[in-house]
Amino acid sequence: MLSIVHSPVASPDPALPEIALKAERLALAKRLWRGVAEDGTEFGFELTAPLKHGETFWQTATARYVVQQPPEAVLAISLDAIAPSAAAGIGWAIGNLHREFSSEPMRLLAPDEPALRQLFERLKIPFQPTTAIFRPGRFARGDQSAHELGASHKH
Repeated sequence: MLSIVHSPVASPDPALPEIALKAERLALAKRLWRGVAEDGTEFGFELTAPLKHGETFWQTATARYVVQQPPEAVLAISLDAIAPSAAAGIGWAIGNLHREFSSEPMRLLAPDEPALRQLFERLKIPFQPTTAIFRPGRFARGDQSAHELGASHKH
C-alpha cells in the first residue's frame, strides 16, 4: 500500500531505528514524486516544500523513515587556495553559467560537469574531483551553521 507524505515529521524520535529511502538530488528537488524505502515500503510524495537529505518523512511506532541522498560527482575548490574575494567571483561565474553550487566551511562544491571544468581551467582555479552529498543553495561560513536559500529563492 502506498503511503502519502505531505511534509517531514515535525518531531522525529531519534531513538527509533532508521530506514532509508534513497533519492537522487533531482528527485529531492521535486514536490511530487514516488519512492521505495529499503524495507520495500512505497511512498508517494505530495510535498509543500522539497525534502532535504537526512529528514525524517514518516514514522511508525517501530521505525522512522529518513530520506538519504547518495553522494555524487562534484568539483571541490579549497577555500585555503583562494582569496575570500575570489570565492565571491567564483560563485558569480558559476551562477553566470546557470549552474548551482554550495559552500562548506573549507570548500566550494559544484556538480562535476564539463562546462564547470572548462570554466575553472580557463580561470586557473584549482579544483579537485571528488564525491559528496551536493546540496545546492547551502552556504556555511567557518564554524557557523549552514544557511539554505530555501524554496522562496527563485531565478
